[in-house]
Amino acid sequence: MALQGVEQTILRDPALFYWILIPISVVMILTGMLRHYATILMNSPPKPPATLAESRERLSLFRAVNLRNHAPAVLSKEAFEMRKNYLVTGFQTGAFLKDPNSRGQPPANPMSDPAAMEGMMGMMKGNMMMMIPQTLIMSWINAFFSGFVILKLPFPLTIRFKSMLQSGVMTRDLDVRWVSSLSWYFLNLFGLQSVFGFILGSDNAANHMAQQMGPMGPAAGANPFQPGQDPHKMYLNEAENLEVFEHFSILDGIEDRVLRKYGAAQ
Repeated sequence: MALQGVEQTILRDPALFYWILIPISVVMILTGMLRHYATILMNSPPKPPATLAESRERLSLFRAVNLRNHAPAVLSKEAFEMRKNYLVTGFQTGAFLKDPNSRGQPPANPMSDPAAMEGMMGMMKGNMMMMIPQTLIMSWINAFFSGFVILKLPFPLTIRFKSMLQSGVMTRDLDVRWVSSLSWYFLNLFGLQSVFGFILGSDNAANHMAQQMGPMGPAAGANPFQPGQDPHKMYLNEAENLEVFEHFSILDGIEDRVLRKYGAAQ
Protein backbone atom coordinates (compact mmCIF):
# COMPACT_ATOMS: atom_id res chain seq x y z
CA MET A 1 0.00 0.00 0.00
CA ALA A 2 1.25 3.49 -0.88
CA LEU A 3 2.14 5.65 2.11
CA GLN A 4 1.16 9.28 2.42
CA GLY A 5 3.99 11.66 1.52
CA VAL A 6 6.17 8.89 0.00
CA GLU A 7 6.98 8.98 -3.72
CA GLN A 8 5.69 5.78 -5.29
CA THR A 9 7.99 4.13 -7.81
CA ILE A 10 7.50 0.98 -9.86
CA LEU A 11 9.94 -0.99 -11.99
CA ARG A 12 9.10 -0.05 -15.57
CA ASP A 13 10.93 -1.01 -18.77
CA PRO A 14 12.12 2.18 -20.54
CA ALA A 15 11.46 0.48 -23.88
CA LEU A 16 7.72 0.87 -23.24
CA PHE A 17 8.09 4.53 -24.17
CA TYR A 18 9.38 3.63 -27.65
CA TRP A 19 7.29 0.51 -28.32
CA ILE A 20 3.91 1.60 -26.93
CA LEU A 21 3.60 5.34 -26.28
CA ILE A 22 5.14 6.61 -29.52
CA PRO A 23 3.44 4.03 -31.81
CA ILE A 24 -0.01 4.79 -30.36
CA SER A 25 0.49 8.53 -30.81
CA VAL A 26 1.85 8.20 -34.36
CA VAL A 27 -0.92 5.81 -35.43
CA MET A 28 -3.61 8.12 -34.07
CA ILE A 29 -2.13 11.14 -35.88
CA LEU A 30 -1.87 9.25 -39.16
CA THR A 31 -5.40 7.87 -38.72
CA GLY A 32 -6.77 11.37 -38.12
CA MET A 33 -5.06 12.67 -41.26
CA LEU A 34 -6.38 9.70 -43.28
CA ARG A 35 -9.90 10.29 -41.95
CA HIS A 36 -9.66 13.96 -42.89
CA TYR A 37 -8.73 13.29 -46.53
CA ALA A 38 -11.11 10.34 -46.86
CA THR A 39 -13.96 12.52 -45.60
CA ILE A 40 -13.09 15.18 -48.16
CA LEU A 41 -13.13 12.61 -50.97
CA MET A 42 -16.37 10.93 -49.89
CA ASN A 43 -18.45 13.98 -48.97
CA SER A 44 -20.18 15.86 -51.74
CA PRO A 45 -20.35 19.67 -51.52
CA PRO A 46 -23.69 21.12 -50.39
CA LYS A 47 -26.03 21.91 -53.20
CA PRO A 48 -26.78 25.59 -53.72
CA PRO A 49 -30.37 26.77 -53.33
CA ALA A 50 -32.46 26.28 -56.44
CA THR A 51 -34.50 29.49 -56.14
CA LEU A 52 -34.17 32.91 -54.57
CA ALA A 53 -36.92 32.04 -52.09
CA GLU A 54 -34.99 28.99 -50.89
CA SER A 55 -31.82 31.06 -50.59
CA ARG A 56 -33.65 33.65 -48.48
CA GLU A 57 -35.07 30.87 -46.30
CA ARG A 58 -31.58 29.59 -45.49
CA LEU A 59 -29.75 32.90 -45.18
CA SER A 60 -32.35 34.47 -42.89
CA LEU A 61 -31.60 31.85 -40.24
CA PHE A 62 -27.86 32.39 -40.66
CA ARG A 63 -28.42 36.12 -40.34
CA ALA A 64 -30.19 35.68 -37.01
CA VAL A 65 -27.45 33.40 -35.67
CA ASN A 66 -24.74 35.85 -36.73
CA LEU A 67 -26.68 38.72 -35.18
CA ARG A 68 -26.69 36.97 -31.81
CA ASN A 69 -23.05 35.85 -32.00
CA HIS A 70 -21.24 38.84 -33.49
CA ALA A 71 -23.27 41.94 -34.32
CA PRO A 72 -24.13 43.14 -30.77
CA ALA A 73 -20.44 43.70 -30.05
CA VAL A 74 -20.30 46.63 -32.49
CA LEU A 75 -23.93 47.63 -33.08
CA SER A 76 -25.64 50.25 -30.99
CA LYS A 77 -28.71 49.25 -29.01
CA GLU A 78 -31.05 51.04 -31.44
CA ALA A 79 -29.51 49.34 -34.50
CA PHE A 80 -29.63 45.94 -32.81
CA GLU A 81 -33.26 46.36 -31.76
CA MET A 82 -34.25 47.38 -35.29
CA ARG A 83 -32.66 44.28 -36.82
CA LYS A 84 -33.99 42.02 -34.07
CA ASN A 85 -37.57 43.25 -34.49
CA TYR A 86 -37.37 42.77 -38.25
CA LEU A 87 -36.14 39.19 -37.95
CA VAL A 88 -38.47 38.21 -35.12
CA THR A 89 -41.49 39.53 -37.00
CA GLY A 90 -40.47 37.69 -40.16
CA PHE A 91 -39.88 34.45 -38.27
CA GLN A 92 -43.20 34.56 -36.48
CA THR A 93 -45.23 35.43 -39.57
CA GLY A 94 -43.39 33.02 -41.89
CA ALA A 95 -42.34 35.80 -44.26
CA PHE A 96 -38.96 34.17 -44.92
CA LEU A 97 -40.36 30.75 -45.84
CA LYS A 98 -40.02 29.73 -49.46
CA ASP A 99 -43.59 28.46 -49.26
CA PRO A 100 -45.53 30.52 -46.66
CA ASN A 101 -48.57 28.27 -47.11
CA SER A 102 -46.63 25.33 -45.62
CA ARG A 103 -46.48 26.99 -42.20
CA GLY A 104 -47.96 24.73 -39.54
CA GLN A 105 -47.97 21.65 -41.76
CA PRO A 106 -45.92 18.55 -40.86
CA PRO A 107 -42.54 18.29 -42.61
CA ALA A 108 -42.30 16.19 -45.74
CA ASN A 109 -41.15 12.60 -45.49
CA PRO A 110 -37.36 12.62 -46.04
CA MET A 111 -37.55 9.16 -47.61
CA SER A 112 -39.45 10.61 -50.56
CA ASP A 113 -37.05 13.51 -51.14
CA PRO A 114 -33.85 12.65 -53.10
CA ALA A 115 -32.02 15.66 -51.65
CA ALA A 116 -32.94 14.65 -48.11
CA MET A 117 -31.83 11.08 -48.77
CA GLU A 118 -28.49 12.37 -50.02
CA GLY A 119 -28.09 14.45 -46.86
CA MET A 120 -28.84 11.44 -44.66
CA MET A 121 -26.29 9.37 -46.56
CA GLY A 122 -23.71 12.13 -46.04
CA MET A 123 -24.32 12.11 -42.29
CA MET A 124 -24.06 8.32 -42.25
CA LYS A 125 -20.73 8.47 -44.08
CA GLY A 126 -19.41 11.00 -41.60
CA ASN A 127 -20.41 8.83 -38.64
CA MET A 128 -18.78 5.77 -40.23
CA MET A 129 -15.56 7.66 -40.91
CA MET A 130 -15.43 8.61 -37.23
CA MET A 131 -16.49 5.32 -35.62
CA ILE A 132 -14.72 2.67 -37.73
CA PRO A 133 -11.12 3.98 -37.30
CA GLN A 134 -11.57 4.49 -33.56
CA THR A 135 -12.99 0.97 -33.16
CA LEU A 136 -10.05 -0.54 -35.05
CA ILE A 137 -7.47 1.41 -33.03
CA MET A 138 -9.07 0.44 -29.72
CA SER A 139 -9.15 -3.22 -30.77
CA TRP A 140 -5.48 -3.00 -31.80
CA ILE A 141 -4.49 -1.50 -28.45
CA ASN A 142 -6.52 -4.05 -26.49
CA ALA A 143 -4.95 -6.91 -28.45
CA PHE A 144 -1.28 -5.88 -28.20
CA PHE A 145 -0.84 -3.25 -25.47
CA SER A 146 -3.48 -4.00 -22.84
CA GLY A 147 -2.34 -3.95 -19.20
CA PHE A 148 0.83 -1.83 -19.59
CA VAL A 149 1.68 1.24 -17.49
CA ILE A 150 3.66 3.49 -19.81
CA LEU A 151 4.29 6.84 -18.10
CA LYS A 152 3.87 8.91 -14.96
CA LEU A 153 2.52 12.46 -15.05
CA PRO A 154 4.82 15.06 -13.45
CA PHE A 155 2.02 16.87 -11.58
CA PRO A 156 -0.30 15.72 -8.79
CA LEU A 157 -3.91 14.74 -9.42
CA THR A 158 -6.92 13.87 -7.30
CA ILE A 159 -8.33 10.38 -6.97
CA ARG A 160 -11.19 11.27 -9.32
CA PHE A 161 -8.82 10.97 -12.29
CA LYS A 162 -7.89 7.37 -11.45
CA SER A 163 -10.59 5.75 -13.59
CA MET A 164 -9.71 7.99 -16.54
CA LEU A 165 -5.93 7.46 -16.44
CA GLN A 166 -5.70 3.79 -15.46
CA SER A 167 -8.21 2.01 -17.71
CA GLY A 168 -7.33 -1.67 -17.92
CA VAL A 169 -4.86 -1.71 -15.00
CA MET A 170 -6.73 0.20 -12.30
CA THR A 171 -5.69 -1.04 -8.85
CA ARG A 172 -6.45 0.37 -5.43
CA ASP A 173 -2.87 1.23 -4.39
CA LEU A 174 -1.43 2.51 -7.70
CA ASP A 175 -0.66 6.22 -7.73
CA VAL A 176 -3.20 8.15 -9.78
CA ARG A 177 -0.45 9.80 -11.83
CA TRP A 178 0.46 6.56 -13.60
CA VAL A 179 -1.12 6.27 -17.07
CA SER A 180 -2.04 3.01 -18.80
CA SER A 181 -1.80 2.33 -22.52
CA LEU A 182 -5.57 2.30 -23.03
CA SER A 183 -5.93 5.59 -21.16
CA TRP A 184 -3.18 7.08 -23.32
CA TYR A 185 -5.41 6.33 -26.30
CA PHE A 186 -8.31 8.29 -24.78
CA LEU A 187 -6.03 11.18 -23.85
CA ASN A 188 -4.78 11.35 -27.44
CA LEU A 189 -8.33 11.08 -28.75
CA PHE A 190 -9.22 14.42 -27.15
CA GLY A 191 -5.75 15.96 -26.88
CA LEU A 192 -4.59 15.83 -30.50
CA GLN A 193 -7.10 18.40 -31.73
CA SER A 194 -4.52 21.20 -31.63
CA VAL A 195 -2.07 18.99 -33.58
CA PHE A 196 -4.69 18.32 -36.25
CA GLY A 197 -5.50 22.03 -36.34
CA PHE A 198 -1.82 22.85 -36.89
CA ILE A 199 -1.32 20.22 -39.62
CA LEU A 200 -4.68 20.27 -41.40
CA GLY A 201 -6.11 23.67 -40.46
CA SER A 202 -8.85 24.66 -38.06
CA ASP A 203 -11.67 23.38 -40.32
CA ASN A 204 -10.61 19.74 -40.51
CA ALA A 205 -12.57 16.48 -40.48
CA ALA A 206 -10.15 14.88 -37.99
CA ASN A 207 -11.35 17.09 -35.12
CA HIS A 208 -13.27 14.64 -32.94
CA MET A 209 -14.68 17.26 -30.57
CA ALA A 210 -15.79 19.57 -33.36
CA GLN A 211 -17.71 16.74 -35.02
CA GLN A 212 -19.52 16.01 -31.77
CA MET A 213 -20.33 19.61 -30.90
CA GLY A 214 -21.16 20.73 -34.43
CA PRO A 215 -20.22 24.03 -36.05
CA MET A 216 -20.63 27.10 -33.87
CA GLY A 217 -20.77 29.46 -36.84
CA PRO A 218 -22.60 27.81 -39.79
CA ALA A 219 -21.30 28.39 -43.28
CA ALA A 220 -23.44 30.31 -45.68
CA GLY A 221 -23.26 27.58 -48.34
CA ALA A 222 -24.61 24.84 -46.07
CA ASN A 223 -28.23 23.95 -45.58
CA PRO A 224 -29.28 24.58 -41.95
CA PHE A 225 -32.45 22.50 -42.34
CA GLN A 226 -31.72 18.80 -41.94
CA PRO A 227 -34.01 16.13 -43.46
CA GLY A 228 -37.33 15.96 -41.62
CA GLN A 229 -36.96 19.32 -39.85
CA ASP A 230 -39.63 22.00 -39.96
CA PRO A 231 -38.15 25.39 -40.97
CA HIS A 232 -41.00 27.29 -39.30
CA LYS A 233 -40.31 25.64 -35.92
CA MET A 234 -36.63 26.48 -36.24
CA TYR A 235 -37.61 30.06 -37.02
CA LEU A 236 -39.77 30.22 -33.89
CA ASN A 237 -36.92 28.87 -31.76
CA GLU A 238 -34.52 31.43 -33.19
CA ALA A 239 -37.08 34.20 -32.66
CA GLU A 240 -37.30 33.20 -28.99
CA ASN A 241 -33.50 33.25 -28.73
CA LEU A 242 -33.40 36.76 -30.15
CA GLU A 243 -36.14 38.01 -27.84
CA VAL A 244 -34.35 36.89 -24.68
CA PHE A 245 -30.91 38.02 -25.87
CA GLU A 246 -29.45 40.91 -23.86
CA HIS A 247 -27.67 43.52 -25.94
CA PHE A 248 -24.12 44.57 -25.20
CA SER A 249 -21.52 46.54 -27.11
CA ILE A 250 -17.79 47.07 -26.80
CA LEU A 251 -18.47 50.76 -27.42
CA ASP A 252 -20.56 51.15 -24.26
CA GLY A 253 -18.85 53.73 -22.04
CA ILE A 254 -16.02 54.24 -24.53
CA GLU A 255 -15.83 57.96 -23.76
CA ASP A 256 -15.30 57.40 -20.05
CA ARG A 257 -12.70 54.70 -20.64
CA VAL A 258 -10.71 56.87 -23.05
CA LEU A 259 -10.76 59.86 -20.71
CA ARG A 260 -9.82 57.71 -17.72
CA LYS A 261 -6.93 56.07 -19.57
CA TYR A 262 -5.35 59.07 -21.29
CA GLY A 263 -6.36 61.58 -18.66
CA ALA A 264 -4.46 59.68 -15.99
CA ALA A 265 -1.38 59.53 -18.25
CA GLN A 266 -1.21 63.29 -18.42
